[in-house]
Amino acid sequence: MIIIFFILGLIVGSFLNVVVYRLRLMESIIGRSYCPHCKNQVRWYDNIPLLSFVFLRARCRTCKGDISWQYPVVEFLSGIVFLLVAKFFLEIGNVSSYVEVFFYLVLFSSLLVLFTYDLKFMEVPIIIFWTTLVIVTTYFLYLGYTDLNNGVPFFSLNIVSGMIGGFVAWLFFFSLVFFSKETWMGWGDVYIGFLLGFILGWPNVFFGLLISFTVGALYAIIAMIVGEKNMKSQVPFVPFLVLGIIATIFINEIFPIVKYYFYF
Repeated sequence: MIIIFFILGLIVGSFLNVVVYRLRLMESIIGRSYCPHCKNQVRWYDNIPLLSFVFLRARCRTCKGDISWQYPVVEFLSGIVFLLVAKFFLEIGNVSSYVEVFFYLVLFSSLLVLFTYDLKFMEVPIIIFWTTLVIVTTYFLYLGYTDLNNGVPFFSLNIVSGMIGGFVAWLFFFSLVFFSKETWMGWGDVYIGFLLGFILGWPNVFFGLLISFTVGALYAIIAMIVGEKNMKSQVPFVPFLVLGIIATIFINEIFPIVKYYFYF
């Protein structure tokens, strides 16, 4: 099942690349893939995730135009994420786990679009933000209905924890943007910061922010050392927020002690 989910992730990752590209051009995501250079349709055997990139040596078969490294990287990341979801959340024979797995697959796919789009264009596609927020809210309401019927206290519900975490993260990023007049952060970071807090909830929001800022700082330091960035360079922060969300969710599954530490 893990291998199947990895392959499924590669396929979905290929589709996510199409979403990012066509979202920027405001084109329909329905239709055959085509080369951005010569506009010719990509043959089916040239559209196999990871393998086609290697066999074609990162060049279009027709016009020899360069194929961006974005494509295999997103495909591989999607495959790894899908694999991890299957490993930690899928329980064969447990129907309730299928709902959870489906939620995480859709959620992480949306987050990877946000990750790639901001990394590539330094913008947040607001339609993906709202879509992700609706997905998470719907799932939390479903969990809340189930938990209330099982006697779980109201303030222990995911939707309540998410609103608290979302407000804390939103207030933090809003303050950074407002008082720095957008020199430290952008308004897109405020949106995704709220999403981080809403998904992770209270108090895991702090662990998610810790990971995001730590990885972001390390990236900035390395980029300055190798000469790609300087103190005045802009660095997209949404990818690090997305990494913070995904990493926190899986770390809580790998090392449950982290979850209890942040709760107590």
